[in-house]
Amino acid sequence: MMRRLSIVCLLTLVTATFAFAASPEPAAASASEANPAAGRQLLVFPEQIQLDTARDYQHFLAVVRREDDVTLDVTETAKWTLANDQFAKLEGNKILPVADGETELVCDLGGIVRRIPVKITRSTEKLPISFEKDIVPIMTRSGCNTGSCHGAARGKDGFMISLFGYDPAGDYKRITREIGMRRINLAVPEESLFLTKSIGKVTHTGGKLFGDDSVYYQTILEWLEAGAPADATPPASVAKLEVYPTQAVIEGVGSQQRFIALAHYSDGTTRDVTNLAAFMSNNETSAAIDKDGSVTAGARGEAFVMARFETKTEGRQVLVLPKELQYEAPTIEGNYIDELVGKKLNQLRILPSGLCTDEEFLRRITIDITGQLPTEEEYHQFVNDVAADKRARLIDRLLERKEFSEIWAMKFAQLLMIKSTNQVSYKSAFLYNQWLTDKFAKNVPVDEMVRELFGATGGTFSNPATNYYQIERDTLKRAENAAQVFMGIRTQCAQCHNHPLDRWTMNDYYGFAAFFCQTGQKNAEDYREKIIYDRGSGEVKHPVNGKTMQPKFLGGGLVDTKGKDRRVVMAEWLTSSENPYFATSIANRVWAHFMGVGIVDPVDDIRVSNPPTNPELFQALGDKLAEYKFDFRQLVRDICNSDAYQRTVTPNESNGGDTRNYAYAQVRRIPAEMLLDIVGQLTNTKEKFRGLPLGARAVQIADGRTSTYFLDTFGRAARDTVCDCDASTDPSLSQALHLLNGSATSGKITQGKVVDQLLADDATPGQALERLYVRCMSRYPTDEEMKELLVSVGEAANPQQGLQDIFWAILNSREFVFNH
Repeated sequence: MMRRLSIVCLLTLVTATFAFAASPEPAAASASEANPAAGRQLLVFPEQIQLDTARDYQHFLAVVRREDDVTLDVTETAKWTLANDQFAKLEGNKILPVADGETELVCDLGGIVRRIPVKITRSTEKLPISFEKDIVPIMTRSGCNTGSCHGAARGKDGFMISLFGYDPAGDYKRITREIGMRRINLAVPEESLFLTKSIGKVTHTGGKLFGDDSVYYQTILEWLEAGAPADATPPASVAKLEVYPTQAVIEGVGSQQRFIALAHYSDGTTRDVTNLAAFMSNNETSAAIDKDGSVTAGARGEAFVMARFETKTEGRQVLVLPKELQYEAPTIEGNYIDELVGKKLNQLRILPSGLCTDEEFLRRITIDITGQLPTEEEYHQFVNDVAADKRARLIDRLLERKEFSEIWAMKFAQLLMIKSTNQVSYKSAFLYNQWLTDKFAKNVPVDEMVRELFGATGGTFSNPATNYYQIERDTLKRAENAAQVFMGIRTQCAQCHNHPLDRWTMNDYYGFAAFFCQTGQKNAEDYREKIIYDRGSGEVKHPVNGKTMQPKFLGGGLVDTKGKDRRVVMAEWLTSSENPYFATSIANRVWAHFMGVGIVDPVDDIRVSNPPTNPELFQALGDKLAEYKFDFRQLVRDICNSDAYQRTVTPNESNGGDTRNYAYAQVRRIPAEMLLDIVGQLTNTKEKFRGLPLGARAVQIADGRTSTYFLDTFGRAARDTVCDCDASTDPSLSQALHLLNGSATSGKITQGKVVDQLLADDATPGQALERLYVRCMSRYPTDEEMKELLVSVGEAANPQQGLQDIFWAILNSREFVFNH
C-alpha cells in the first residue's frame, strides 16, 4: 500500500498537463473607451403613460445605450417638456394629472428627441384610501409583514399579520379589532399605535419606519380619519408588474441607475408603485439598490435587482464593469448557442477560452452521452480522422447508442422517485423503470411521454405509468412534484402563505392541486398491484377561507373541467405552448447535464428571484426544443456541437473569476453510476444488481433501493425526493478513501487481469503503459510521465506488479475521476 501511495504522489506531481487552475491564457489587445456621444440610442421609460385618477402620477426616466452596450442614466441631463400643459404638469421626473385629455411627454437630449404618449382620465376623481390596495403595500414596503417581523408564524411583540399580506381580510381584523382602541384610535387618529410606532413616537422594536412628513404617514392618517373602513368590494388585483429600464450595464464604481416600477391592474388601470415596491438585489457587492430603486455600482460583476409589489416580483439584470476597461470583442463563431453566449460575454467584457483538444473532446463527449469511456479502437479512429466535421459525426454516432437512452431514463427515474417501498412492489418499480427506458430508447417526444404519464389509468403492472400516483399518494405532494419536475418550479412555500420570493400565491397552489384530487386507487387481483382511475369527484379546500378551489393552471386562469379527467386537462396544458415553463425547464436540465451548471441553477428552482444568467439563451433553448417537437437528441446535438460546450477547462486572464457564463468548460466529477460503470469497463469486471443479469450497468438499475456502498459513497440519488440535489457529484474524503482502500479499484484490477492482457504478445512495459493511458485517460502519457513511470515499473518485483500499481494510481487520480 505504501508503494501505491507513492505512485499516486508521483502521478500528481508529474501530470502537469491536467490542472484545474492552469496558468491563464493571455488577454486580447485592448481597445480605447467608447465615446458616449457617438452612436447613442436614447430610451425613455415607460413607453406610454396612463393617469387614471387625481391621485395618480408617474415617474419617468431616460437612458442612453452606447454602441458598446453601456447604459447611462440621463434623466437629470435631458430636457423634459409637455406638448400641451393644460392636461398634465411636471414635478421633477414625475408627471401629474391636471385635466382629462391626451398629450405627449417630450424628452430632448442634445437634439435626440423621444415622444411618449400620455392619456389622462378621471382627473378630478379622488378615490378613497383602500386598505388592501394602499395600506397593505405600505406595510410590505416598510417590512412590517416580513418573516422577521409581524409576518412571522407567531407574529412579534403580540401582533401578527399575514406574511407579505396574503390574507388582507385577516390583517384588517387584527389591526382594527384587536386590543380595543389602542392599535387604532378613531377619536384621535394621529395617536393610533398603528401610526405612532411607525414614526418612532412610541417605542417600537422595529424602530422608526418613516417620518410624519412622508406620503406613507399621510396615507395611513387619511384612512384612519375616514374611519379605517374595510374595502366594500375586493379591489382590482395586480395583473402584471413592470420594472424599467429592462437592463442596465453600468460602468465605474459609484455610477448610478434609477429604476421605476409600474403595476398593471386587472381593471385595465396602471399605477406607479416605485415608492410602494420593495426593492432588493441578489448581489449587493456589485449592485446595491436602495429603497427608492436607485442602483449604485460596486465591484465588477452581475446582479439581478428585483421589485416586489403585492404578489408580483419582477427582476432586471444589472452588469457592472470597471471604468476604462480595455477590451476588444472577438469574432463570434458557431451556432445560435454561441451567438447568445458570446453576446453575454461581450457585455461582461469577458474573453472565452479556446477549444479543447480532440483527445479531451473525445473523452468528455463519450462520458456525457454514454456514461462510458471511449475504447482504444474508438480513440485511434477519432484522433486519426482528418475530416473537419469529425466531432459532429462522433456526436451523431454516440447519440444512436442505447447508453444515451439509459442515462436519461436513469435521470428521470431519480426525479420520479422510482423505488420499491412498503406500498410499491419491486415488480411495479421495475416495470415503471422499463416503461421509462423504453420511451427514451424509442425517442418518444418528452411532451408525449409526460401526457401519457399524468393521464395514465389502469393497473400498476399492466400500465406502469400509473405508478406515478402509486409512489406519491398525497394530493398536494403530487401537484408539488409535477411543478418541480416538469416546470422547475418549487411551489411548496405557497402551501402556507404567498411565496415571498416569487409570484405564486396560495390560490395558485391549491388551484393547481385541484387537478390531482380526483385520482382514485383500488386493489387489483394481485395484492401487489393497484388500479389507478379517475373518480370524478373530490375537491381541494383553501385552508384560510375554506373555499372549494377550482382547477387553475400555474400562471394561468381557471379551467372548466366538468366531465373531464382533470389530470388529462392539466397534462395537455403542461406540455402546450400556452405553458411558458415546460420547454425551458426541460431544456435547462439538458443544458446543465452537459455544461455542469444550469442557466437557471438549481435547475428545479426557477423563480423571479433566481433568474437565468442568460435569459435569451434560456428562452432560445426552450423554443428550439419545442421546434424540434421535444426530440431530446436534436437539442443535445445543438449543445454538443457548440463552441461553448467544446471549450477547454483552462481559464484565461479575463474569465478566471466567472463560473456562470460558459467562458470555459467546467470540471465535473463523474456521477456515481457512470463512474462505477467506467471502472468496470476499464478493469473488465462485472457487477450484479437485483433483478438484472450479471454484467448489467449501474445506470440500468430499476429500483432505487438497489444500491452498493460505492454508489452511496459517490452520491447516488436515494430517490426520496424529486429534488435534483438528491443526486450529488460533490467530492468527499470518504470517496477518496474508498478508492484508495476499498475493493472498487485494487480488487477489480486483480480480478480483471487487464495488465496481463496488455503485456501479452511480448509487449514492452512502455507499450502497455501507453495503452493503459489511452484506455483510462484517452491520451498518451507525456514524455516526463513516461520517464518517471517506467522507472517505477523497473523498481517493482515484476512488470505486472508495477503496471498494476500504476493502473491503481490512475483510477485514484483527479484526472480520471473528473470529466474535463
